[in-house]
Amino acid sequence: MSTATTTPRRELGTGRTAGTRRTLEKGPSGWLAVPALAFFMLFAILPLLGVLFLSFTSWDGLGEIRLDGLSSWNTVLADPVTGNALLVTAKIMFFSFIVQAPISLLLGVFTAASQKYRAALAVLYFVPLLLSSAAVAIAFKALLDPNFGLGPGLGLPFLAQDWLGNSDLVLFVVVFVIAWQFVPFHTLIYQGGVRQIPASLYEAAQIDGAGRIQQFFNITLPQLKYTMITSSTLMVVGSLAYFDLIFVLTAGGPGYSTRLLPLHMYLTGFKANDMGAASALGVILVVIGLALALFLQRLGGKNRNASQLEGA
Repeated sequence: MSTATTTPRRELGTGRTAGTRRTLEKGPSGWLAVPALAFFMLFAILPLLGVLFLSFTSWDGLGEIRLDGLSSWNTVLADPVTGNALLVTAKIMFFSFIVQAPISLLLGVFTAASQKYRAALAVLYFVPLLLSSAAVAIAFKALLDPNFGLGPGLGLPFLAQDWLGNSDLVLFVVVFVIAWQFVPFHTLIYQGGVRQIPASLYEAAQIDGAGRIQQFFNITLPQLKYTMITSSTLMVVGSLAYFDLIFVLTAGGPGYSTRLLPLHMYLTGFKANDMGAASALGVILVVIGLALALFLQRLGGKNRNASQLEGA
């Protein structure tokens, strides 16, 4: 008596079963995303809906929550501090981007090479990434102190300025500290992107007589298009989440010089005990973040998710 066995049919020359081919063509099953979507609904969508509901209420954080229509929205939109917070947020976002993007790109290209000394330097570059934002803010606040900081200690009058108390300087100091902490993260992204570029492109360029600068502008930059979009999205949208570093460093001052939107939302909710207005500010923050993320993703085109690797 013979026993019939069924083996998966394999395609000639590929070693793949028909089922494997269908999986590669259609992608993995959508059921694999269910656990992630469940967590996203639980920890992102539901709290966001709660914030949207609170924006139509009047609540001091302790007493009864009362529906109040558009009162909180009218208060927020008529408050000149909200307009100033939006302007400060836009300035920090813009200056952070134009400082961090080119430095991260150049450092990423530099550290992507295989020399050992570059690997050692890359480790040093990434040290700020290991520190908490609050610790970074406390350290820079001590270093920039006009009486006991780095300037008086080294006897350098130029450094002995009131960096955090001068409204003309404090914004640029904040941008510098943010760049010091987050450039290593974006450098890491660019480093990974550069290492994915096929070496055959550079070899062909060298045969054609292209120099390093020509290779950078004609091969490296075009191949890093999607890496730039990813890094820029994280950089721009992440600017809307700066809170702890600025809160510890300047507390939004002097005056309203560094009171950006997340900090304004916190102070409105937990200092002024107006959770309705703070929730309205939170909704504005989310809408701005989603709009910016969508715009930056659109720059990548419809084939952004397609692999750039040969054969993939």
